[in-house]
Amino acid sequence: MRAVTLHRGELRVEQVPTPEPGRGQLLLRVLRAGICGSDLHARLHADASADIAAEVGYHHFMRTDQSVILGHEFVGEVVAYGPGCRARWKPGTRVVSLPLIKQDDGIQMTGLSERAPGAYAEYVLAAEDATMEVPAELTDDLAALTEPLAVAHHAIRRGRVSRKDVAIVIGCGPIGLAVILMLKSAGVRTVVASDPADARRTLAAQCGADIVVDPAEGSPWTVAADGHIMTAPALYGAGIDALHTLRAVRGTPWTTIMKAAKRAGIGPRGPVVFECVGLPGIIEQIVTNAPFLARIIVVGVCMTPDSFRPTMAVNKEVDLRFSFCYDPAEFHDTLHMIGRGKIDPTPMVTGVVSLDGVADAFEQLIRTTHHAKVLIDPNLA
Repeated sequence: MRAVTLHRGELRVEQVPTPEPGRGQLLLRVLRAGICGSDLHARLHADASADIAAEVGYHHFMRTDQSVILGHEFVGEVVAYGPGCRARWKPGTRVVSLPLIKQDDGIQMTGLSERAPGAYAEYVLAAEDATMEVPAELTDDLAALTEPLAVAHHAIRRGRVSRKDVAIVIGCGPIGLAVILMLKSAGVRTVVASDPADARRTLAAQCGADIVVDPAEGSPWTVAADGHIMTAPALYGAGIDALHTLRAVRGTPWTTIMKAAKRAGIGPRGPVVFECVGLPGIIEQIVTNAPFLARIIVVGVCMTPDSFRPTMAVNKEVDLRFSFCYDPAEFHDTLHMIGRGKIDPTPMVTGVVSLDGVADAFEQLIRTTHHAKVLIDPNLA
């Protein structure tokens, strides 16, 4: 079969053996595969990523000197089953799958390991238990977005976002756009999106952002600052003012009322901020400039050591959380949210290329800002 291989940073189309499904696996004919930011990172920083993966117990992440087929976002149709499968779907059925597959040496990350070739190819293997049928009404392009949207779905849940929260998305690349879509699907009333690129701000608006900001001309922190606290005196003053009011209430101790108000979520509250850039210095910028009591969810992946000032974070009582992946239920729910039309990620797809166009697509994604999600169709000539 034809596949795009990555070796020492070079992408090339080669003829490789068609994989054969092992126990519990099925063979899929790839219909679409997405180019992910993780793929761009892996091309340039594979060894650094592999070192981190090894520290957390996964020792088979791809390395620069290996020849790897990328592609962990994909939709395909069932071709054949390996031994031990239940053969849940007829050949030709369209499916998506979590990019994890069980091999003899344990769980492998599809498209990010030499031991689990990915979907930048005509065919890919998937674990039957991790595979889900695509709703009939869903196009191949949108089905291929299940995985990145599931990442955003998980991030929203990590942020424990409510409808009344103000959500601020910093960075409107593919993951930022996915976060915006998921925030609006969750009913969040005010979503602020910030990005210096005109094209990405346009896509953010198309994905549902209520306020779109060019950080060179305005501040995402002030455009939706209703009720947010920006200074320490304002925070302390709010507490003293509340105390003055509550002490005037007769009958019920002020401490009882204050505790009840906190349990009900009444009182000062910061925005939920999603860091979707992944460059050094961004976390420090957010910690420094965000309102007090903000919940900061880091979704962007910075590949180099970074720093921020803990004293600033302490003084502002911000929460700093990191979000990585998703669980199978979140993946399933995301697929059917797209299928039901609860989210429409159509604006995210800004290009479809053949296997021969993958190398050029990587260069465009690195050098330009007009693209969001580029999909690969291995069946294009």
